Amino acid sequence: MPRQTTFKNWDQRTADGMIAANDAVTGLPAYLGVKFVEFTPGRLVATMTIRDELLTPFKTLHGGVMAGLVDHVLGCVLYPLMPRGQWAATTEFKLNYLAPVFGGAELRAESTVVSLGRRTAVVQVEVSNGDQLVCVAQGTLLVSDPAKKSE
Repeated sequence: MPRQTTFKNWDQRTADGMIAANDAVTGLPAYLGVKFVEFTPGRLVATMTIRDELLTPFKTLHGGVMAGLVDHVLGCVLYPLMPRGQWAATTEFKLNYLAPVFGGAELRAESTVVSLGRRTAVVQVEVSNGDQLVCVAQGTLLVSDPAKKSE
């Protein structure tokens, strides 16, 4: 498990708002059914139920679905830590698939910030199915300031 770091710029309102917005999420996270269930400084827990349409012909979770879940929680864990208007973009991440996941399972993804600098962050993710660890990942994200409006 990654070590916990103390973060001075924690915005509880942003974290609470992201959890409250679970039903308003659109795009791939909505299709996958990713739900945020817990936010603490530098840590996010999300869940996702595995439906049949997310499985391969071999009846296991498609690796791209796992990658989508991981990529989503890699970035979202940063938003309550960044000043308003900043945004995070994944520049790279590595997955280790440890065990197959079958339909009907509920995944739990725990995303932990390892390092957050002015321009980059490193985040680790552990995905479990019940008591079994099924994926570990680590990624680097670019932290960007909002675009300046031209006058």
